[in-house]
Amino acid sequence: MNRFSHFLAIDWSGAKGARHKGIALAIADAKGGPPRLIERDRAWSREDVLAFLRHDLPPDTLAGMDLGMSLPFTDCGAFFPGWKRSPPDLKSLWSLIDTLCAGDPHLEAGGALRHPEVARYFRHGRGEEGDLFHAPDAASREGRFRLAEHTQRAMGCRPVSNFNLVGAAQVGKSSLTGMRLLHRLDGALPVWPVDPLPRAGSVLVEIYTALASLEALPAHRGRKIRDFSLLDEALRAIGSDPTGKTGTVDDHSSDALLTAAWLRNVGEDGALWTPRGLTRQIARTEGWTFGAR
Repeated sequence: MNRFSHFLAIDWSGAKGARHKGIALAIADAKGGPPRLIERDRAWSREDVLAFLRHDLPPDTLAGMDLGMSLPFTDCGAFFPGWKRSPPDLKSLWSLIDTLCAGDPHLEAGGALRHPEVARYFRHGRGEEGDLFHAPDAASREGRFRLAEHTQRAMGCRPVSNFNLVGAAQVGKSSLTGMRLLHRLDGALPVWPVDPLPRAGSVLVEIYTALASLEALPAHRGRKIRDFSLLDEALRAIGSDPTGKTGTVDDHSSDALLTAAWLRNVGEDGALWTPRGLTRQIARTEGWTFGAR
């Protein structure tokens, strides 16, 4: 394809508060060289990231955010089966979540989780599940999954349900706060696959940093990268120049750095933009994870 000039990876956070050490942005140049962190004088806020995506993104950037852009829909024919206000599609879901959370600062998602009907579909704590957390007749106790997440599992990853709010690996809160950001982009940046891939310009996709790690370090599956020597090993494995740094690195930064380089390595692969299983209906309801195939 050769249409992108930069590759941006965003490690996202759903935590409460204004600024978050868990948010990291890294960018890789199509011309080569190691990926680099985009750093500021203080920790990133979610509003900072929204402003960066709207106003400061380099031209022709493939930007990936580590979150779930949607909730499961296909398994039950609805995001919130049995609720009359359940949205019909992904963009309507983003709008609903942002509306329910209008009183929450810093793009937090408490309002949605306090809603008496919406709360029924989430796992809120250990032993504290909404009565609709599981799909009817579900064999698994892990909750509901999108088709893209079933595809990730077939590739060797272990995604967590976007309805789960419990544990270090939970993605529910980061997904809900991310939906607020996606809604507020308001067309300033196409979001694939709910929006088609434009012929030129930048585009935002959902990423799962575990896919990059799985490709770069298959023998270290599930292991977080917390030192530069291992990070550089992973970067070399996917054809990137290493950072050349030594010492420790936090796992949010390493996830972003490795995934930015991975996006540069695979982002021009036309097959990843037409994965098996991605239909128009899936695109408009569940979205997709870039690289899941």
